[in-house]
Amino acid sequence: MTIRALVWNENEHEKTNALVRRLYPDGIHGAIARAFDGESDIEVSTATLDMPEHGLTEERLAKTDVLLWWGHKAHGKVDDAIVERVQKRVWEGMGLIVLHSGHFSKIFKRLMGTPCALKWREAGEIERVWVINRNHPIAAGLPEYIEIEHEEMYGEPFTIPEPMETVFISWFEGGEVFRSGVTFQRGAGRIFYFRPGHEAYPTYQNAQVLQVIRNATRWAYNPAKPWTAVNDAPNVPHDKAPVPLTVKGPRLHEEGEEGYR
Repeated sequence: MTIRALVWNENEHEKTNALVRRLYPDGIHGAIARAFDGESDIEVSTATLDMPEHGLTEERLAKTDVLLWWGHKAHGKVDDAIVERVQKRVWEGMGLIVLHSGHFSKIFKRLMGTPCALKWREAGEIERVWVINRNHPIAAGLPEYIEIEHEEMYGEPFTIPEPMETVFISWFEGGEVFRSGVTFQRGAGRIFYFRPGHEAYPTYQNAQVLQVIRNATRWAYNPAKPWTAVNDAPNVPHDKAPVPLTVKGPRLHEEGEEGYR
């Protein structure tokens, strides 16, 4: 079994900000992709916003088992048609890992159906990412908490739906707390949101943060065939019902007619 992971990054700050470029000379996508060096069960590639179709063609997504998403200043530049394409693949069973400021990405907000808003502060604070679900596969191999020397603060309330599971909660030096590692399921696809990763700090050089990303990629992988009919709503004829029946009473739709959407 080989998990085909695709790391997507808007790659905007790296072009315009000297600090980010110094921290991530190969882009944030390059740093995240390096987390998988030496992992024989995961094959990783990268894509960026400026590629044709943002690097997320139908063919490429069809060959992706888990998509990792990092975005910040260019959420609005992501084409809505590409967002719909990614959403469909998640429904079909592709895993999705949304990182840091990707909470405001079109794809995450669409899948959550909520504002996904939060408090924030950029002050280089200590962040302690507490493991509160010790036996969860995403927490495998971690200590009681991950300490990050400098990070951007995200604080509650985080306006997301109630998660399927909460794996991590963060505490910040200024006193705020945040649900920093949460899981969801949409259709056949597993979703994990992971908070750390502000571009002004070397968070994606932290070995334990990268361990979480590896663990989450394995957790989000669905080995089943894609559920390609997940969006279908067929009109099943009465004579094709599992138990034979006769039509009783008036009908709004003709036999085989498409329903309203």
